[in-house]
Amino acid sequence: MKIVLASNNAGKLQELQAMLAPLKFELVRQADLGITEAKEPFRTFVENALAKARHAARHTGLPALADDAGLCVDAFDGQPGVDTAYYATRFGYEKGDTNNVRALLEQMQGTVNRRAALVSTLVALRSADDPEPLIAVGRVQGEITHAPRGSGGFGFDPVMFMPELGRTFAELAPEQKNAHSHRGRATVQMLELMRQRWL
Repeated sequence: MKIVLASNNAGKLQELQAMLAPLKFELVRQADLGITEAKEPFRTFVENALAKARHAARHTGLPALADDAGLCVDAFDGQPGVDTAYYATRFGYEKGDTNNVRALLEQMQGTVNRRAALVSTLVALRSADDPEPLIAVGRVQGEITHAPRGSGGFGFDPVMFMPELGRTFAELAPEQKNAHSHRGRATVQMLELMRQRWL
């Protein structure tokens, strides 16, 4: 089955394709089908993921999978949350992973409470008007480091330290990261939902 991924993020495509391999689904980025990104006007991950999935399904006629994920920092009352991708722009930087990390570390200077969670909400639809979307949520709790560590992954992986692993996500091999990450946890749930409802 071919499924459109409602994202232009190559890192997400690679991670999700690897984790969905057992179902033999072929994920195609919406950008590769000429579809623009959907608006994300909502304040929760699930609402934005649903909007993105409906947009991609409506414009392609294919089943769609969307991921809305973000970093929720305790000291910032859960922010940047749904605004994670644009976090750096609040502080005069251009949008991008490196600038997001830079801005976060600058804003957290002198902050003692460094607890944060990465959250991934996956939504899958059989069609744009599917009344029963599949919804899976993965969450991991960790701590923000004082400096980037590691060269793998993307997003906030270089500063998301997992105490139980003794490393940041960027210091893990891809298989290890997928086994422990927020997206990995959400994908395990999504695989089971797809097996039960779609196959």
